[in-house]
Amino acid sequence: MEFDLVVIGAGSGGVAASRRAAAHGARVAIVEAGRVGGTCVLRGCVPKKLLMYAAEFDDTFAQARGYGWTIAGVPDFDMAVWQAAKSAETARLEGIYRRLLEGSGVTLFEGAARLDGPQRVRVGDETLAAPHIVLATGSSPIRDTVPGLEDCATSNELLDLDALPPHAAVIGSGYIAVEFASALARLGVQVLMYYRAELPLRGFDPMLRAAAAAELQAAGVELHPGVLPRRVRPLLDGFALELGDEHVLETDWVLNATGRRPNSTGLGLETVGLAPREDGAVAVDAALRTGAAGVYAIGDLTQMKNLTPVAIAQGRALADMLFGSAPREVDLSLVASAVFMQPPIASIGPAEDELVAAGRKARVFETEFRPMKQAFLGAVAPAGQRTRMKLLVDAASDRVLAAHMIGADAPEIVQSLAVALSAGATKAHFDRTLAVHPTAAEEFVLMREPVRMLP
Repeated sequence: MEFDLVVIGAGSGGVAASRRAAAHGARVAIVEAGRVGGTCVLRGCVPKKLLMYAAEFDDTFAQARGYGWTIAGVPDFDMAVWQAAKSAETARLEGIYRRLLEGSGVTLFEGAARLDGPQRVRVGDETLAAPHIVLATGSSPIRDTVPGLEDCATSNELLDLDALPPHAAVIGSGYIAVEFASALARLGVQVLMYYRAELPLRGFDPMLRAAAAAELQAAGVELHPGVLPRRVRPLLDGFALELGDEHVLETDWVLNATGRRPNSTGLGLETVGLAPREDGAVAVDAALRTGAAGVYAIGDLTQMKNLTPVAIAQGRALADMLFGSAPREVDLSLVASAVFMQPPIASIGPAEDELVAAGRKARVFETEFRPMKQAFLGAVAPAGQRTRMKLLVDAASDRVLAAHMIGADAPEIVQSLAVALSAGATKAHFDRTLAVHPTAAEEFVLMREPVRMLP
């Protein structure tokens, strides 16, 4: 079957690439071995945030009494009820993705796909031919970091639970580990976190990392930095974590949150002369071209920046390059990201320690405060829940290089600031912007004096 473009993987990036190419008039096929919609929609961002919303009510119920509400009885969370609602929502979203593909004129093939030589893709008994092939297969949880980890749940299985365990151990300290530890603790699970580093969230600004650790502890999460289990053993009614020095922890349930690996195995890369990197990623250049003519890769498969909006932007840019009249590249030098713990974290631009390592001269502006909503509660306010903000400003040009925040609505606030930073806003622009009062966001335009200079 002849097409202009074949896309392998119907996640966010693959769907974006195929629909944009079809809009340019290309004949497009997309192949998916699982459900249409990909990790973000079905097993990641969307259901994860729905669980975070559920967990937020724990704080809400506690705070409501301080605001004059009378709540009869003890609130109780039913995971099975949430699970049914989540499943219905992801099914609805999958239906939307399928209709979008159909409405765009993209032909969907369901099954496992692999390259079958230049310009060929094999799907079951069918061969699809196209001069352009896009690999958009994403990534999957790593299950071999610690012996025995293959028997433990990942975020995929967590989001399919009908009941929560009384106790849980979380192994890892990245986005997934922090977000789910925060949510599970608020949903009544006693959580312990084990990880190699001194602080969670490697790669984020030190202020945010320290604040995340403090907020997790305030929520009741027991942190064990610098401790990674040597082995995990299944028991009849749980797991045993071998922690060294003959210390063994028994727990009801274990979440493997040690990272994700690109889905390059079984793609048939060797049939076009390609081999994945040691980390499983498929190498590409700035135009998303692999080393094989006519073969491209986007999203998590490339390990460039593993964020859904990046995959979508890459897919659309690639389709524009191949079939449109305005070739362009995706600029990944300034990409905002968020961690949906409670309170949430958001960040755009380099971390302070990155600037120090680069010898970059910059001014550091910081503020920390208890939000009005918490301050009103006084002594009955839940522990933690402080807001922290930071701006990093280039000493020579006055350009704002980075904005970091932990606190209520941080992702929404930093998303708006991302526009300003992308446009090259200076600290002077921030200073002459009038505040919206009373808000937390106004603090970003009210920080007048730097707290220190770098380096």
